[in-house]
Amino acid sequence: MTRLILNGKAAQWPAVREAVFACRRAGTELDVAVTWEPGDAARWAERAGGAGAGRVIAAGGDGTVNEVVNGLMRLPAGRRPGLGILPLGSANDLAHALGLPLTPRAALEAALTQALRPVDVPRLGDRHFLNMATGGFGAEITTSTPKGLKRLLGGGAYSLIGALKAWQYRPYPGRLRWEGGEREASLFVLALGNGTRSGGGQRLTPSACMDDGLLDVLVLRDFASLREMWAMRRELQRRPARGRFVETFRTPWLSFEGRDPLPLTLDGEPCRRRAFDVEVAPGALALAAPADCPLLAGAPA
Repeated sequence: MTRLILNGKAAQWPAVREAVFACRRAGTELDVAVTWEPGDAARWAERAGGAGAGRVIAAGGDGTVNEVVNGLMRLPAGRRPGLGILPLGSANDLAHALGLPLTPRAALEAALTQALRPVDVPRLGDRHFLNMATGGFGAEITTSTPKGLKRLLGGGAYSLIGALKAWQYRPYPGRLRWEGGEREASLFVLALGNGTRSGGGQRLTPSACMDDGLLDVLVLRDFASLREMWAMRRELQRRPARGRFVETFRTPWLSFEGRDPLPLTLDGEPCRRRAFDVEVAPGALALAAPADCPLLAGAPA
């Protein structure tokens, strides 16, 4: 049995309903659960594992996927269904990076039939994420972008809000620790990538791999002038291991302790933490993905 967990805002979309009916006519046993309020997707995912579902499909945006992942991670590994994705959000960062179809019929068929591949699941405090956690200015943009504008402009909404806020941000000083390193930093942006894209298509960690047991980390330090901002942008194109404004590295864990709460998004879902620890659970979830998926190196499960 496969359970489709459908974001309630998309439940009446004709293309989604037709995709479900077409799969059922083809003989697929597809149980549909529609969300009504926050937390529903996680509860439905956890119950699906308890009911013996072999696969759960998250139908919605990146936030719906995140909630389903958190529900699945409450289950023991041996009872954890595989995960498929039917992208119905405004950004669909993870689906784009995975190379998934974006039309409902094709995406649902792919979620039902693609081979399950083991992927890592990072955890920040008591919350898991599958694609990326961002902190600082990038998280402020994602959190402050109105939902109506997201629907109207898609990923371009994030760029618009970013431009409006660019000279109103404040830096977030704190101490970073990771395997093999430690640094004081006044953060402009912190990105912890299991996937590659966030914020409506921004490729913050383009070399990330979802089955290598590591986070790809991008640190952008604070700048004090327009000239320094352009220097940071030029340096970001080179992505040095350690530059004046940009630092990149890979690690299985990272911790942060700041003076003030740092705005964060986990797969686009907002929170704030003054201090946190992040660690990677290698191969903790089986994900339906294309055979040539650019984010995966290993063989199907």
